Amino acid sequence: MTGLAGSGPSGAMSGKSSPLSVLEYLAIFAIIMTWGINNAAAKVATAYLPPMTVGGLRFLAALVFLFPFIRPPFPEPKKLAAIVLLTGPIHFGLVYVGFGMGQSLSPLVVASQLWIPFTALVAWKLLGETMRLPAVLGLIVAFVGVAWMTLDPHTSGDLPAIVLIVLASACWAVATILVRMTPGAKPLKVQAVTALFAAPSLLAMSFAFETQVVERVMTAPPIAWACVIFAGVVSTIGASALLFWLVQRREAGRVTPYFLLTPLVSCTLGVAFLGDKLTPQLLIGGAATMVGVALVAMTEKRARAEEALAETA
Repeated sequence: MTGLAGSGPSGAMSGKSSPLSVLEYLAIFAIIMTWGINNAAAKVATAYLPPMTVGGLRFLAALVFLFPFIRPPFPEPKKLAAIVLLTGPIHFGLVYVGFGMGQSLSPLVVASQLWIPFTALVAWKLLGETMRLPAVLGLIVAFVGVAWMTLDPHTSGDLPAIVLIVLASACWAVATILVRMTPGAKPLKVQAVTALFAAPSLLAMSFAFETQVVERVMTAPPIAWACVIFAGVVSTIGASALLFWLVQRREAGRVTPYFLLTPLVSCTLGVAFLGDKLTPQLLIGGAATMVGVALVAMTEKRARAEEALAETA
C-alpha cells in the first residue's frame, strides 16, 4: 500500500509494534489487579446477598455512569439484542449464581479463563478462522485441566458451580464474536444498553427465583455493598475504560496475554482471605488450564500479527 510515512497502515503498524510505555504497563497492571480483586469481591458479595441481586445491583451502579451513552444510532438490532442478552443477564447471572454456589474461589476463576479457547472455537465456527494445531492442543489441555481440577476431593463439591462458570464463559465467547461481526458496536454504548437491560432483568429474576431477597439485602454488611460498588464502578467502568484506551493504542494481541495473570491475583486472595485450599491436584489442573489458555492466546496473537503484516505488504 502507498501513503505518507507514518500515516499509512505500515506507519500505524510501526507505532503499535513499538515497546509498551510505562503508562501502558501501569494500565495493564491496574486492569489485572482490578479484575483479580473483583473476582474475590464477587465471592464475598454472593456470600451475603442473593447472587442475581448482586448482578442486578452491579449493573444498576454501572448504569448511573453509562446512561449518557444510551443514544442512537444503534448497531444491528438483532445482533445487539443477542449481545446484550448473552453478556448481561445470561453471562453474569450464571457467573454470580456459580460464585454463590461454589465453596472455593480458585477453581471458579481458573475455569472462567476458558472464554479464551471458547472464543477461538467460536471464531473458527462462525467466522471461518483457522484453528492452528497449537491452538487446538491448547484448547484440549485447558479443558483437561478443568476436568482434572474437579476430580480433587476438595473441589468435586464445586462441580455444579464450575459447570455454570464454563457455560458463562461460552456465552461470553459467543458475544465477543458477535461484537466483532457487528459494525458500529461501540464498547461503551453496548455496555450501557447491556446495563439498562440487565439491571431490571437480574433483579426481577432474583425476586422470582431466590429466597429471602429483602431480608438479605436489609442485613447485608457494608463489605457486601462495597464489593457491589467496586464491581459496578471500578471494574465495569474503570477497568473497561483502561482496556478500551489500550486497544485503541495497541493491537489487542499485544496486551491481552498479560491478563492471564488475573487468576493469580484472585487465587492469592482466595487462599489468603477466603479459605481456599491449594492441593497438588488443584495446582496441577489449574496450571494445565492456564498453560492451555496461554497457548491458545499466543497462537491467536501470532496469527493476527501475520495477517497484519500480510495486509501491509
